[in-house]
Amino acid sequence: MLAVDQTYKPLYKPNQLICGSGHTVVVTGWTVKKAIAKQLEPHEYAAIGQLYSPTRGISFLIRNLLANPHARFLVVLNITKEDKNAGGSQCLLDFFRNGFDPGISDTGKPCWVIRSKITGYISGAIDQDALEILRNSIEVLAAHSVSEGVRVIKDCGRRSPREPWGSPITFPLQENQPTVLPGPRYGHRIEGKTVAETWVKIIHRIKTTGTIRPTGYDGQWQELIDLVAVVTDEPPNFYFPEPNYLPVSREFIGEYLSQVLDDAPKREGVKYTYGQRLRSWFGKDQIEQVINKLINEIDAASAVMSLWDVMDHEKGGSPCLNHIWVRVVNNEISLTATLRSNDMFAAWVANAMGLRALQQHIRDEIGRRSDYELTMGPLITISQSAHIYDDTWENSDRLIADQYQAICQQRDYHDPSGNFLIEIAANEILVTQTTPGSGEVVQQYRSRNPLKLVQEICMAAPTIHPEHAGYLGLEIHKAFHAIKTGTSYVQDQGQ
Repeated sequence: MLAVDQTYKPLYKPNQLICGSGHTVVVTGWTVKKAIAKQLEPHEYAAIGQLYSPTRGISFLIRNLLANPHARFLVVLNITKEDKNAGGSQCLLDFFRNGFDPGISDTGKPCWVIRSKITGYISGAIDQDALEILRNSIEVLAAHSVSEGVRVIKDCGRRSPREPWGSPITFPLQENQPTVLPGPRYGHRIEGKTVAETWVKIIHRIKTTGTIRPTGYDGQWQELIDLVAVVTDEPPNFYFPEPNYLPVSREFIGEYLSQVLDDAPKREGVKYTYGQRLRSWFGKDQIEQVINKLINEIDAASAVMSLWDVMDHEKGGSPCLNHIWVRVVNNEISLTATLRSNDMFAAWVANAMGLRALQQHIRDEIGRRSDYELTMGPLITISQSAHIYDDTWENSDRLIADQYQAICQQRDYHDPSGNFLIEIAANEILVTQTTPGSGEVVQQYRSRNPLKLVQEICMAAPTIHPEHAGYLGLEIHKAFHAIKTGTSYVQDQGQ
């Protein structure tokens, strides 16, 4: 017979699990695992863990189950709105109920695709026969509330221990170690017209120069610190490329927006939503406060919303989104959001669209309740830890290979630093800087030394786009060559 005190020994993500000595594995979905564990005794469960994503978490769970054949029951909680939206719990249930088919992953590698309406993958390195043994050896039960889940788990714990279904089975885990180019760790700025365009640029920047660090959650991430992303022209109903390369669908975003805009009741074991933190967590509706603040003082610099609770230090589960600032300048409303920790591959797109919807809501409500007719300005996110987890590095590389070059080629080369007109005057190179809109002259630079001239321009206009600075260097060199050879120079012409 199975020893009662046998301990679950996860091979993958052990720090993300609460392990016991029972024979029931509990998947809590988005419900906080500690909220379930505190209602149980260690001998009543083998392991308790959360499952957020059907494409990232199920393979690790299956690998751990195969390595612990004494675990004979699996209880899956499918409780919250987030569970329904993400679909991880349902997809896991579908794996055991419906099975799987061979398929191809997003990166073009063979994998197993779960037979489900929700897209879910299992690593192709895991043997088909092992998956079938697992499906036939574990009894799977679903629960739709915390109380039902606790009752089902306790029922399983009271059953006589079963013999292990076999010996532990393990399969090699392939690792993808990126090549990192030198670059600054702190302080980055990326701009795009749409969330989609900005996201591709963000992923490229992190994958190119991000520092590789351990996460504290049994893995690695590649990280940049203090990344400012500016989205200038996202349409009201959001832009989704065709075919859609974003990590979210339009249907997912339709469900997600309520988590940012709407209040939610506090429920035991259920994590907060951003909407709950904004609407009721502190006893005040902060969104309404900001709307009223700006109606009464349209140029106020104090339209602030805070999601950080000082008790988060003690309780844990602190929100990634901490601070929101709304500002109206020249009849244009902008929104700046600070996120302390930001999964830029899987979460930033949804975060940005949710925040844009909040920005639109505030603009519309101000217009409905007052005479102000504001235009939509930029959305700015400040991601203090902007990172990509190692289980999405391969997908990130594929995204960059497929999309980055095309996006760079679509840029309009508009530079807020203005335009630069280059000519030869009195046997010197003369560069005239004008405003980007009306073309008014704001500065002139004059020298026979090309390097000195470029340095002077870059010092005087420190926000000049790098490509623009490179272009100026080439054109100034051509003008210098014309002076040396006694030939004529016309900007943008000749060698």
